[in-house]
Amino acid sequence: MSTVTRSTALITGASSGIGAAYAERLAARGHDLILVARRGDRLEKLASELTGTHGIAVQTVAADLASADGLRQVADILTADASIDMLINNAGVARLGATADLDMEALDSMLAINITALTRLSRAALPGFIARNRGTIVNIGSVMAINASPITSAYGGSKAYVLLFTRGLQEELKETAVRVQAVLPAGVATEIYDGTIMPLDQIPADLVMDVDTMVDAALAGLDSGETITFPSVGDADLWTKYAAASDTLFAASQTGTPAPRYGV
Repeated sequence: MSTVTRSTALITGASSGIGAAYAERLAARGHDLILVARRGDRLEKLASELTGTHGIAVQTVAADLASADGLRQVADILTADASIDMLINNAGVARLGATADLDMEALDSMLAINITALTRLSRAALPGFIARNRGTIVNIGSVMAINASPITSAYGGSKAYVLLFTRGLQEELKETAVRVQAVLPAGVATEIYDGTIMPLDQIPADLVMDVDTMVDAALAGLDSGETITFPSVGDADLWTKYAAASDTLFAASQTGTPAPRYGV
């Protein structure tokens, strides 16, 4: 007799938008789910719909990943549940505006969710993934990771961390079967714009991607073996050139001699 190992995906920020779309798509693929978000009522509604439609098991966890207790709760689940073989680090917050004008508590919360929670949850999942030599981590970043804007300095900086952290993990894990993907969307029609200085209705509609379409593209990228996925970029070679230029610049920095232009 053979033993079938259930596959479970844990998705953060799962109550709406990108997280909810991942939940629906992964449920359709037969994954059991652990859905994490602050809004427990939305999670329960989504869980009921997915269970009824797809016949999979869904656990909901109402947790605030900006809090130490909430983060610890989810990290403990990742550590203890050996059925989890996919982590979708989707929870994210956008605080837009000049850095000097940002509310300090709002800034701290954004960094806690966009950077600390993503890192801690990846760290919690990795030992089990490595020991079982299987598993996938998907880190949802943003195209703002490669763009400097006067109203996205802190947000873009947090997403640049996501990109570099993901690339570093890929190097750490290259001798294993554990996969890590960074997804860097541009504008997507989600609630992340609510309450910001750039509401969704002020962005030209042709620059904003439907959330289901974005997730379908990201999953297609994952299925095809992409490690860095820009859902709206048609020329994949642009990333290859960007990464190569970054590697060339880094290599040029590896000398103990000041550049001649400094005259020192």
